[in-house]
Amino acid sequence: MSTQKTLPEPIIRPEFINENIALAHTGDVAVKLSVFEKVWNINGVRKAFILLSLVAIWQAYTVLLDVEPLMFPTFLSALDRLVSDLVDGDLLAKVWFSVKVLVIGYATGMAIAAILVLWGTSSRLGGDFISMATAMFNPLPSIAMLPLAMLWFGLGTGSLVFVLVHAVLWAVALNTHSGFKNVSSTLRMIGENYGLRGVPFVVKILVPAALPAIMTGMKVGWAFAWRTLIGAELVFGASSGGGGLGWYIFESSQNIETEGVFAGLFMVILIGITVENLIFRNIELKTINRWGMQR
Repeated sequence: MSTQKTLPEPIIRPEFINENIALAHTGDVAVKLSVFEKVWNINGVRKAFILLSLVAIWQAYTVLLDVEPLMFPTFLSALDRLVSDLVDGDLLAKVWFSVKVLVIGYATGMAIAAILVLWGTSSRLGGDFISMATAMFNPLPSIAMLPLAMLWFGLGTGSLVFVLVHAVLWAVALNTHSGFKNVSSTLRMIGENYGLRGVPFVVKILVPAALPAIMTGMKVGWAFAWRTLIGAELVFGASSGGGGLGWYIFESSQNIETEGVFAGLFMVILIGITVENLIFRNIELKTINRWGMQR
């Protein structure tokens, strides 16, 4: 004889009704910010605060502990040397030399990376080549290619451009190719339904969808190229009797001018901050952030 189980009574949630709507409170939808909060929400203000805090710690450390200027100069003395060399010295010419070489090497590396990625997107062999080449050459420090560059291109701009291309090429190609592979099948089918093929398909579908990965590769390539250039110039940066920013740092160290070394490092940092915030940051704000692809 079978017994039938009885199901428990369902639990009914009690309802609460507020008859007086004036007593209902859902919280503040918008809160008026104070002047301090409005200023603090500006990205540049927060970064400037961090920078000034580091400068204050540096100045206080060197002054209060009476550090030997030859070993670690104060911030104000290094800043004074920077201003004097920019106005009366040849530091500005050396900065222009380094920036010019950097732009040539970075643009060349980006162009070669674009060709490789287009090949890797349209061909399985090209994709295998990018994977194999990046696994081989991406871990190889660009500065290690310097002896070969000196043998092949001589002591000058050609060698610098060669090591810069090596620094930029693989980081940009790897990130861009990985970004293309991660584009969803839905977006790919939309582009195919519109009849896009080849380069138009890459430009109108793959590039916008993979732009965060592309920007990451560009920023990594820029950082690699900038520090590779300074390192290469520290080694052999003279060219026809002149040189760049790295050579300026090397000359200052050989002359035991610590303020000059820090002045050169200041310029390296300032140029890096300027490129990051005026170029890459604005591109991200006008594309990735505006499209809702990044917070």
